[in-house]
Amino acid sequence: MTVYRWVQRFTPLLIDAARPCRHSSGDRWFADETYVKISGRWIYLYRAIDQDGQVIDVLASEHRDLAAARRFFTTALSHGRRPVEVTTDKAASYPRVLDELLPYACHIDARRANNRIESDHSQLKARLRPMRGLKRVRSAQTVSSGQAFVQNIRRCHYELGVDTDPHLRLSAAFTELTLAV
Repeated sequence: MTVYRWVQRFTPLLIDAARPCRHSSGDRWFADETYVKISGRWIYLYRAIDQDGQVIDVLASEHRDLAAARRFFTTALSHGRRPVEVTTDKAASYPRVLDELLPYACHIDARRANNRIESDHSQLKARLRPMRGLKRVRSAQTVSSGQAFVQNIRRCHYELGVDTDPHLRLSAAFTELTLAV
């Protein structure tokens, strides 16, 4: 089995197994979308992080519209507590979706207020750049979710491998997860 197939098959299983060990997300979210090239076409990756840098959720979508933003926030809100403040860029779909799903949350879309998520996109882009390219939206979803999962483990947002040396945290976390899967 190739590494790519291993990633496609086991990443969702590992994320689900680690969910009980995940720290609750913060109450201030930063949400944005970035572009990724899939089979020569640009698709959108919606991402959200909290004030501590924990990646809340990732969604790959072929469109940047109201339906995609609604789908993203619906799944992101299912993972934990609701934010009291959401910072986004000035995309037209965000105010409408946030008014529907988070009517009491403060929505901030000021210039440069979203730099935290913009700089966090670089972690994902650095991981995707050396790859030979993805061919399907589903692959982009799985790889970007897996990258977010590993990033969260390294930043201690899971109760996995926390008692080990920071350089060995990832391998200790995966050793713990293999017993669960």
